[in-house]
Amino acid sequence: MLQTLRREPGFYKRLWKLSLPMILQNLITFSLGLIDTFMVSQLGNQEMAAVTTANVPVFLLISIVFGVQSGLGILASQYWGKGDTKSISRALGVASFLGTVITVVLAVVFFLFPVSVMDLLSNKHALSLLGAPYLRVIGFSYVFNMLSSAYVSVQRSVENASFGMKLFGFSTLLNTGLNYLLIFGHGGFPAMGVGGAAIATLLARVCEFLICVVCALRSKTVPLDLACFFRPGTDMARRFVKYASPVVLNEAAWGLGNSLLTVILGYTENSVAMLAANAVMGNLSRLFLVVCFGLGAATAVIVGKAIGEGKSHAQVTDLSRALLHFGVLVGGGVAIVSLLLVPLVFVPVIFPLFKLFGESAAIATALAVTGFAAIPLHAYAISSVTGVLRAGGDVAWGTALDLGPQWLLCLPLTALAALVLKTGYWPICIAIQVESIVKVPLCMWRINKGKWINDVTRGHDA
Repeated sequence: MLQTLRREPGFYKRLWKLSLPMILQNLITFSLGLIDTFMVSQLGNQEMAAVTTANVPVFLLISIVFGVQSGLGILASQYWGKGDTKSISRALGVASFLGTVITVVLAVVFFLFPVSVMDLLSNKHALSLLGAPYLRVIGFSYVFNMLSSAYVSVQRSVENASFGMKLFGFSTLLNTGLNYLLIFGHGGFPAMGVGGAAIATLLARVCEFLICVVCALRSKTVPLDLACFFRPGTDMARRFVKYASPVVLNEAAWGLGNSLLTVILGYTENSVAMLAANAVMGNLSRLFLVVCFGLGAATAVIVGKAIGEGKSHAQVTDLSRALLHFGVLVGGGVAIVSLLLVPLVFVPVIFPLFKLFGESAAIATALAVTGFAAIPLHAYAISSVTGVLRAGGDVAWGTALDLGPQWLLCLPLTALAALVLKTGYWPICIAIQVESIVKVPLCMWRINKGKWINDVTRGHDA
């Protein structure tokens, strides 16, 4: 490992230059979810459980947005390595059209049938009635988020990672302020409760989309070619379908699987305590994983650009291993810090702030310990699937390695522990982490075979 980690001067400086803005961007984005959870938690555990349930189908939307963003990044990073900005505009056009169609359809379904959708996710109809005003509105926010995230993906692929950090930083501040006004009824606004949280998010997403439009039209680094954007051509559409659509399906299926975990918790006998604890720890865990997501995104850019520049298989493989090993080391450090914080900060300070006491606090503690201990595994899996394999165009294997452990092991084991054996929360929390335990050796096997490197731009005439 040490030999692999030795790189040319300036390598890790470049890696952190790419990673840090994306880490901060993810920190800002996930902080918004935590802020929403905190504000809604002040209304009570029932309201927090209702919003958690409503966010189950919303997480599917988020996963689709991430899938389109990641799929677009596969093409954009390699075209950037070739200096082909017109093809980047074409890829952005295809991604924007397909992403908008998918998110609009889902948003309309959530708007028309919010209670029916939520009744599928929990055994408590009261939660469906509480969460329906939130679900009715929140879906439309992700139509705008899809378009802005696609443009952020382009900026990230051309090594301007700070753009997304600044954009989502502004959006989060705006959303937080609007939450304060609309959830609790400050500043002369009516107190709208959980519905106010959804409206605040929608308004913030519209603003971030408008900023992206202005920036896209004025960018000098990667100027938006409107002719290419609106008429990307069948060749680009085929390339996007071949290399990006499996990623979109991957993220949608992974998001559905993650949502089913919440559904499983929603059908336990102590579902309100389970959902409240999961709402808090779900957001807190993502905050500690931001470093892994940032390094994974930077890995995709660096590896994709290296392939686009025509580096040899041996050079790309060696580069990828260095990035993966570095990610594991960083993940190990994050795991140690986060585990130390559980008894020192989380249990005595954080959980009471979110109104978690008794059983819900005990469940949150178990989720924290098992989740934080698995961070190094998450670090390797994230950089492998979303970084190395996708950057190399090996989307089919990336999808199989991402979904197989989740659907074939994690979901059945969690359902068995929670709904059949009713083992209690510790075995349930351990079952949730089985996915990463299995995924790591599988990713190692695929990467070591060296058959994942593909030039996805080959044969394209700009």
